[in-house]
Amino acid sequence: MPENTPEENLMEKITNLAKTRGFIFPGSAIYGGLANSWDYGPLGVQLKNNIKALWWKHFVTSRTDMVGLDPAIIMNPKVWEASGHIGSFSDPLVECKKCHHRFRADHLLESKQLEPGYEKEKPVDLKNVNCPKCEGELTEPRDFNLLFKTFIGAVEDDQSVAYLRGEIAQGMFVNLKNVLQTSRKRLPLGIAAIGKAFRNEITTGNFIFRVREFEIMELEYFVKEDEWEKHFDMWLESMKDWLSKLGVDEKKLFFNDLSEKDRAHYSKKTIDIEYEYPFGRKELYGLAYRTDYDLKKHTEHSGEDLQYTDPETGEKFLPHIVEPSMGLDRTILAVLLSAYNEEEAPTANKGETEKRIVMKFPKYLAPIQVAVLPLSKKQDLVELTNDVAQKLSEDFVTEIDVTQSIGKRYRRQDEIGTPYCVTIDFDSLEDKKVTVRDRDTMEQERIGVDELLDYLKKQFAS
Repeated sequence: MPENTPEENLMEKITNLAKTRGFIFPGSAIYGGLANSWDYGPLGVQLKNNIKALWWKHFVTSRTDMVGLDPAIIMNPKVWEASGHIGSFSDPLVECKKCHHRFRADHLLESKQLEPGYEKEKPVDLKNVNCPKCEGELTEPRDFNLLFKTFIGAVEDDQSVAYLRGEIAQGMFVNLKNVLQTSRKRLPLGIAAIGKAFRNEITTGNFIFRVREFEIMELEYFVKEDEWEKHFDMWLESMKDWLSKLGVDEKKLFFNDLSEKDRAHYSKKTIDIEYEYPFGRKELYGLAYRTDYDLKKHTEHSGEDLQYTDPETGEKFLPHIVEPSMGLDRTILAVLLSAYNEEEAPTANKGETEKRIVMKFPKYLAPIQVAVLPLSKKQDLVELTNDVAQKLSEDFVTEIDVTQSIGKRYRRQDEIGTPYCVTIDFDSLEDKKVTVRDRDTMEQERIGVDELLDYLKKQFAS
């Protein structure tokens, strides 16, 4: 049996750590799971919320030209007719004539090293590929629509058909008029949203990279046609700054300016921001110039005038759209991969070292920011521990950890990425000081209990 490559091992290590430490669990595990569905555990949901909060601050509240929106997951199906999702939101599907398993055609090509020149390019030649399950012959590729269909009401018929949204952008397009009227904003104007989207993917895999239920952080920026290029460039730089804040390894980032044949039909320019995952170089984010395609389609299908009137010139026009789109689950995977480190660390025995795993998240992203560790479970230490933790928890996500040796507790906190551990020992009862340990340097400093909060605030601000 061949050994896994280092990159394959890294993916396995991340998946195992995510499960054992409470970041991400396999969904419905007690019933055998469900087709690559995942549940975010206590640490995972905190990491996710930290990323969403940072995204909202970076892209929305730190600017005066942005507003937020939380559109509905189930919309009038006419929205999806107008957008083209019902007619053309599809992937190429092939089926084995022998065992009847279904596969996404371009993924089969990837597995045989026969992938197209670019991931989004349509596969053209499957003659050298057989079913990976039974080696049977495959059918010709056909389009498979990715929208999840559901029904509204008690009767399941053609009149009650609806769809789970395949993207959140359409909710922002159909609300543009409402936003302009209520916010009293002028162009250029951005509408931002974070929310769930659903795609009935033919094949899923690579942990949380490709799933059927996922979360998107997206904004639509409405501009004058002759100004789109400068805004496009501005958002590209903002996305680069965002990735830097996440601590994503810039050496593994690539910016792919797509050719016309690889772009979506509505786009006149698209840059895919790709990341070198352990399983290959794949799309992380996208930045697209969508022109006025979407607003034009919704104007035609709804009969509603979606034109913008310039208050200074009186000119009426359909705004053009620049769209930065960022998948939250793929962001989390890139953050986990970038934070993961294995290194030699000194032990209690002088001159000896052992391997430690440490998740070096940026401090503001860490799920647990401060861990308070009493050296003993004796009542007086526990009381001081609870008092210190309570005061810190008003400003930091704080955890009390009392089990196992102090060394093992340090290692556990390293593995979940906690930036600072505060150790309370018997001397603390006398001198009113605690020991603060830095996750990255492992250096320790004695700090007064009354000075601890200000000390940690300075560390997180640096």
